[in-house]
Amino acid sequence: MTGSSQQQPLTVHVKYGDVEYTFSGSLEEVWTALNRFFAEHAPAFQIAKALALSVDLQRLAEDCKGLIGFADNAPHLLVPKEKLTDNETLALCLLAAHLGFKLGMLKTDVLTREELQAKLGKNPKITSTRLGELVKAEIAEKTSEGSYRITSFGVFQMQKEWLPRIRAKLGL
Repeated sequence: MTGSSQQQPLTVHVKYGDVEYTFSGSLEEVWTALNRFFAEHAPAFQIAKALALSVDLQRLAEDCKGLIGFADNAPHLLVPKEKLTDNETLALCLLAAHLGFKLGMLKTDVLTREELQAKLGKNPKITSTRLGELVKAEIAEKTSEGSYRITSFGVFQMQKEWLPRIRAKLGL
């Protein structure tokens, strides 16, 4: 920003469907006009935005500090799995894969049943049963290749409910 008390005019061009507008003026004028445009021409947009579950990636990474980490192109738990339930362990592993992929640290956001079984340290039947529970609860989904990933709903639930509960249980 310069020392000048005069603000530069702002111009915003918006196209929504067949409707097209260009707004010019001060920041406040353009902001007001833009809000009026969306209120008049896209009420469904406002409703959809209010209902959409969104996760702040930076905040999610902060919330996961001390719980998960990345080494050798793989996600890892940083807490003893003995202090977690099987479902918490699996969900944290899937969340770590998701976060690592979103941050560009991993090539994929999916983990195989075998990878998850190794991280859980239980037999295949227990691992499959727990993964089935996570899928039923819509925390995880099974891919067409038979691997697993956390769902968007799962990421939201992890951040909102599971991570605070896990951190409290572990005294973090």
